[in-house]
Amino acid sequence: MTAQTPTVHHPEGFEKVVHLTPAELEQQLRLMAALKMFELGKISSGHAAELAGLGRAEFLEACGRYRVSAFNYPDEDVAAELSREAAS
Repeated sequence: MTAQTPTVHHPEGFEKVVHLTPAELEQQLRLMAALKMFELGKISSGHAAELAGLGRAEFLEACGRYRVSAFNYPDEDVAAELSREAAS
């Protein structure tokens, strides 16, 4: 899969307001998007981790830090995810 780069428009100097470097702001936005999409059930934890630029275990740790349940899968998704993990 090829990577796409979305553009997020924000006020000039926003990274200074939130006390982040431009690179840190980009990483934080990617993590927040991944956490929210995962929380809403739009993507799996593996895809969310990829979007956030983290390993799966690191992403699940981030879920804990931001109080996002790591167990919000529908039953059929749990079975499919477990099958994929067992196969790899």
